[in-house]
Amino acid sequence: MKSPPYGIFGVPDENDFQKFHAIITGPDETPYEKGFFYFILTFPDDYPLTPPAVQFMTTGGGTVRMNPNLYACGKVCLSLLGTWHGPSWSPAHTLTSVLISIQTLLNKEPYCNEPGHETEKFPGAINQYNEVIMHETLRVAVVGMVRNDTALTIPIALELHMQQQFIRNIEFYLCRATQKSALSGNPIKVKAIVLSICQPKKMVLE
Repeated sequence: MKSPPYGIFGVPDENDFQKFHAIITGPDETPYEKGFFYFILTFPDDYPLTPPAVQFMTTGGGTVRMNPNLYACGKVCLSLLGTWHGPSWSPAHTLTSVLISIQTLLNKEPYCNEPGHETEKFPGAINQYNEVIMHETLRVAVVGMVRNDTALTIPIALELHMQQQFIRNIEFYLCRATQKSALSGNPIKVKAIVLSICQPKKMVLE
C-alpha cells in the first residue's frame, strides 16, 4: 500500500484480515485503457505455502467475459494461482506479484491470450475482439463500476479512488464514447452518461 505498482490500488478488508480488495486500472494503449477492474483476494490459512483465491468482480453481474482468462463467473485463469497450467505458485510470490500477473492479462491483444489463438484465426479477429472489449470496458468497467450498477460491496477507499480517476480522465472517456458512437444505431448521449455517473454520489476531487 505504501508503494503500489503503477495502475494498482488496493486495501485490506475491514472485517476479514484474510481478504484484500484491489482495483487494477486498464493500462494505456490497450482496449482496457482506464477501465476499473475489481478483484477480491482471499488468503488461505497456510499462505504463503498456497496461493490466494482470486475473484474477478467486474463482470456486469456475471454477464461479461472481459478476457479469455477472466471469466464472467469471476474465475481468474492463471498458472500462478493454480487455475491454469504453467509455472506454479511458490512461497516466494507475494500479493504484489499476483496483482502484477493479473495486470499483464490486460494487454494490447487479449484475443491472443486464448490457447490456440496465438495468431489470428481469420483476418481482423484481433481488432474485432478489441472493439468489443473497448465497448464493454466503457460500459461495464467505467460507467458500471463508478455507478456500481450491480450493487457490489466495494470498500469506500476504492470507490473514492475510482471517482477521482474518473474525474481526472473524463476527457478520455468522452472522446472514446464519441469515437465509438458511430458503431451503434443509437448514438451515445455523452452528456447524459456523465450526468448519470456524477449525480448519484459526491465526487471527490484531489
